[in-house]
Amino acid sequence: MNDTRPEISKKIRYMMKQKSAEERMLMGFSMFQTAKEMVLASLHANKTILTPEALKKELFLRFYGNDFDAKTKTKILSKLSANTPLK
Repeated sequence: MNDTRPEISKKIRYMMKQKSAEERMLMGFSMFQTAKEMVLASLHANKTILTPEALKKELFLRFYGNDFDAKTKTKILSKLSANTPLK
């Protein structure tokens, strides 16, 4: 679905081309961080207490859960059970 008027899309494309590659990359990082914070807030609001391990798994499922078949998803979730910190 694209509900943006063509002239606005053209203006946005023009403005983005004025930014350096580094600026565009940093914008992407910032948007991902914001999305992650929103998902974490939602998870904390809907569940009582989540361990760091459970948070990693829930984040993965929210962001990428539909991108993998069941076998691959299970394999990834088992790797997320390793004791690595969530950043």
